[in-house]
Amino acid sequence: MSQASPRPVDGGPSVTPRANTVVVVLALAGIVVSLMQTLVIPLIPELPKLLHASASDATWAITATLLAGAVATPTVGRLGDMYGKRRMLLVSLVMLVVGSTVGALSSSLVPMVVGRALQGMASGVIPLGISIMRDELPAERLGSATALMSASLGVGGALGLPAAALLAENADWHVLFWTAAGLGVVATLLVLLLVPESRVRGGGRFDVVGAVGLSIALLCLLLGISKGADWGWTGGVTLGLFAAAVVVLLAWGWWELRSRQPLVDLRTTARRQVLLTNLASAVFGFAMFAMSLVLPQLLQLPKATGYGLGHGMLAVGLVMAPSGLVMMATAPLSARISRARGPKTTLMLGALVVAVGYGLNIALMSAVWHLVLASCVIGAGIGLAYGSMPALVMAAVPVSETAAANSLNTLMRAIGTSISSAVAGVVLAQLTIAYGPVTLPSQNAFRVVMAIGSGAALLALAVAAFLPARRPAPAASAARTDAAVPVGAPSA
Repeated sequence: MSQASPRPVDGGPSVTPRANTVVVVLALAGIVVSLMQTLVIPLIPELPKLLHASASDATWAITATLLAGAVATPTVGRLGDMYGKRRMLLVSLVMLVVGSTVGALSSSLVPMVVGRALQGMASGVIPLGISIMRDELPAERLGSATALMSASLGVGGALGLPAAALLAENADWHVLFWTAAGLGVVATLLVLLLVPESRVRGGGRFDVVGAVGLSIALLCLLLGISKGADWGWTGGVTLGLFAAAVVVLLAWGWWELRSRQPLVDLRTTARRQVLLTNLASAVFGFAMFAMSLVLPQLLQLPKATGYGLGHGMLAVGLVMAPSGLVMMATAPLSARISRARGPKTTLMLGALVVAVGYGLNIALMSAVWHLVLASCVIGAGIGLAYGSMPALVMAAVPVSETAAANSLNTLMRAIGTSISSAVAGVVLAQLTIAYGPVTLPSQNAFRVVMAIGSGAALLALAVAAFLPARRPAPAASAARTDAAVPVGAPSA
């Protein structure tokens, strides 16, 4: 009898003593990348002065990260399926380190925008990490590990805010970027030393036309959403960008359906489970972001308004941090519910909890503990829902398309978040009160935003209700026996 191969022929996972190490390292990489998203939040009011730019131009330091992440995420997902997920994970982390270093050396707008764009190109780390877990972990570990990896997006953001605020208040702002660069180096070395490369490859040629087309469409869409308030929602530039996004997306879809090796397999994406999960992810991303917009402003508005709590950015971070810990704590619970009742049930439960959290926030917003309670409830719902989405996607796609499918799901959440930011911005700008020489969002404006967030969570619940009935766990699903050829295995 020959010795057992260290990797099954079908590319499925084998039990290794390094499984725990792989999970910890990948989750750490996810947290480091999500920290980057909150890095500049404490600096936003000061960016025009720090970068010697106008307030409108300074927002490009935020917009550049969003646009680069949207373009990079689906591209690195497909490249990961073709050439190695660990390889593309390392490339993404290197981009984070380089971007952080450029930001740390910047003192004007252009290099800062370049650095932030490079940081945004690391956004594919979390879907790549989830895909590596599918290839490397035993079935009994996959659910809890992917739930933890998904939660790392919220965990890093919530825990990074107080840390960034503390550094910004007590050190030169460049230290924020040097810290991000240092953490990126640590994550890169740990992945290089401790995470194995998956033997599952999809092969084929990279769809350059599809990648360019999708990138142009996303740039037009997200640029219109993120800058629409500055340029005017009915202005020619904004409407032109939206029209271009529609036209390019239609042309891109036509190309992808006729391509033998598309960037995104639209036929797989159109499967009921994948399509509804992505739709629910977009709506849920919309719902999730309302908390990040409302709570910091309520905490920082002057007490003289009658509803502001008059605290600084550090207090904002400390209030938001518990929600990140709650997300991490609910990750194993999400996996347990998914094993017992299916990930569809977990997603529906998470959406319901988020809706309840916003309902609480509408009624309770007059004390710090009110906001801590609401953010923790919302965080629990996010942790439940985020843990279920990869399971739903991976159970319905071939193993050779795991990274691309998870990247598309992450992209859908990002689009929902961007739309949420734009909608909330319009509401807060329209419902205002006079406060001395300035106008501030009214208390009713915050309540409307929270009501919209609650409604979006209920809509995600309704979408999830139409998902197919429970399917086998992704680790045991027939998708693992897809025709992907492990590296080194003989081809047919």
